[in-house]
Amino acid sequence: MNELPKSSEFGIRPANAPADHPRVAFGRIGILLLNLGTPDGTGYWPMRRYLKEFLSDERVIEVPRWKWWPILNLIILTVRPARKGKDYATIWNKEKDESPIKTITRNQASQLAERFKSDPRIVVDWAMRYANPTTESRIQALKDQGCDRILLVPLYPQYAAATTATACDQAFRALMKMRWQPAVRAAPAYFEDPAYIKAVATSIRKSLAKLDFEPEKIIATFHGMPEAYLAKGDPYHCQCQKTSRLLRAELGIEPDRWLTTFQSRFGNDPWLQPYTDKTVQELAKSGVKRLALVAPGFSADCLETLEELDGENRHYFEGNGGEKFAYLPALNDSPEGIDVIEAVTRRELMGWI
Repeated sequence: MNELPKSSEFGIRPANAPADHPRVAFGRIGILLLNLGTPDGTGYWPMRRYLKEFLSDERVIEVPRWKWWPILNLIILTVRPARKGKDYATIWNKEKDESPIKTITRNQASQLAERFKSDPRIVVDWAMRYANPTTESRIQALKDQGCDRILLVPLYPQYAAATTATACDQAFRALMKMRWQPAVRAAPAYFEDPAYIKAVATSIRKSLAKLDFEPEKIIATFHGMPEAYLAKGDPYHCQCQKTSRLLRAELGIEPDRWLTTFQSRFGNDPWLQPYTDKTVQELAKSGVKRLALVAPGFSADCLETLEELDGENRHYFEGNGGEKFAYLPALNDSPEGIDVIEAVTRRELMGWI
């Protein structure tokens, strides 16, 4: 009968193995934060690589390949990289030479790790669905550190096939290449989690208190999606609406002062409505002078919030007669933001720790 292996805290070496036999790492638990992604630079080629990966995702663009491929490669990837590169340049973190979403997601992982530092079994890391750091490389890094259990945490409060599902798809593709797979869990959407609603409401109150005006209207704006995706059964629209209702109730804001809209539409097909940009313009034209926007669906500020909301929509409002405009920041790596991520991870780790 063979001897049982001799184990150490986070590794094991077979008892009869040679002295130089490598230790097999095991016994740790990985937490992998997953966010959308970012180009590696604002130039044409980094932008083109990023956009090609993003817009080639069948979870994002549900158009037959034969129809979409020539549009993407012959038209969009010819003209769009330069234009989007200029947009990214307006928000680029020049100190670290990266986009804000990468800076913030790294900070979120670092601060979450600090909150778990009392448990040496826990390893926290982060990855992007598109571009770098890749999901596959970070799953492998966690496994190399002895993580035989990994919790995937998509940083999307509301579930959508084009966000949560594709983030998990990418992780599952990485697992398909592994002979010795870790056990994996994926945290569900947290659109109605009391910790999330409380944190966003607290953040909104703090941001409003810093303004030199009281908004006549507050818009809760969420990233849009084609109406066809809703018709196919995607729960995203319903979850956004519930988040918005819960936030308004938590804040005690009158129904006629709070609006829910959808932004960032792409292409010519109808998307979820009402549209944010059109709503902002209509409010200004109707005589609203003071407006605030908040984006509860974003866990980290990015191009769609910093450039589109705080830039483009500010211009739409002020250009149509509005006087006071504010974009209220996402939770980001604030204490409230980390509170939410910690609450979600601790709940989903039950039974493992």
